[in-house]
Amino acid sequence: MAALSLRVRSKNGQSVLSGLTINSTVNDLQQKIAEVTSIPAATQKILSGFPPRPVMTDDGAKMLKNMMLRPGDTLIIEETKTEQVHNENQTPKPDLSDVLLNQYQEQVSTMNGILMRKVVPANNSCLFTSINFCLEQKGGDVDLSCAKAMRKLIAAKVASDPVTYNEGFLGRQNSKYCKWILNDDNWGGAIEISILSKQYSVEIDVVDTQSGRIDRFGEDQNYPRRILIVYDGIHYDPLVLDSMDDITPVETVFSCSNNAILAQATEMAAEAKSSRQFTDVQGFTIRCLICQTQLRGQNEAQAHASKTGHINFGEV
Repeated sequence: MAALSLRVRSKNGQSVLSGLTINSTVNDLQQKIAEVTSIPAATQKILSGFPPRPVMTDDGAKMLKNMMLRPGDTLIIEETKTEQVHNENQTPKPDLSDVLLNQYQEQVSTMNGILMRKVVPANNSCLFTSINFCLEQKGGDVDLSCAKAMRKLIAAKVASDPVTYNEGFLGRQNSKYCKWILNDDNWGGAIEISILSKQYSVEIDVVDTQSGRIDRFGEDQNYPRRILIVYDGIHYDPLVLDSMDDITPVETVFSCSNNAILAQATEMAAEAKSSRQFTDVQGFTIRCLICQTQLRGQNEAQAHASKTGHINFGEV
């Protein structure tokens, strides 16, 4: 049965929930959250997604596979206010939930936000969509039309420099590569990331959840800015820093002198690797956690993602 490992952040810090599967219930989830956060299930407010939205917990028997939660998702746990009964002779005490909320806000302020995955569609151009979102995002919208222009930009760059981008480098003839990358059915990867890093003069850091490492494209160029994207073996998503205050816009571009953001990304990569939040594309057998279809190999996974938009897979 596919495991469902989730990240949890609360006033008490961050943790990884283990022991859950796609068939676990909302009650199971709330019990696990209570164990790691010390927030009782009755007063938990669970937020998920981007922007974070409340998770409905009214039906305690509902299975998690029906709640659109993905392995590696981050859940924000807040404590709701509860009615306090005071003895008339007791000295009134500050509302406990207000105290906890202040502590939580202070912690978020110290962290400057939470690094989160912004899910983009699985349409074979997720790499380009993710990079564009980081560089150009306005109001949180994803621009699906950007991929065609970015593919043309890459093809033009490669065609203009056949010495650097030779057959040995590209794995195919220069002219054939240019035709290949212009095809919307083909994925981007390391070659395309390196070209876009140079084009936009930005370091592009890829959090690889299979290896647990961060590949830093353009690191040797001393660019002043960096963006972060995450790759799980078949899909890219942008990473954003969310302040969680409903006022400050999410951050997607960071100073290369900001080591704190790399520390968060490194932690995310390590947690993802330890909980196997990746897809091994070398002959793997997986199940789509949305529709339960069993698939084998990269081609089947890619075709299924393109056809259905489902990108939540678990290894069998």
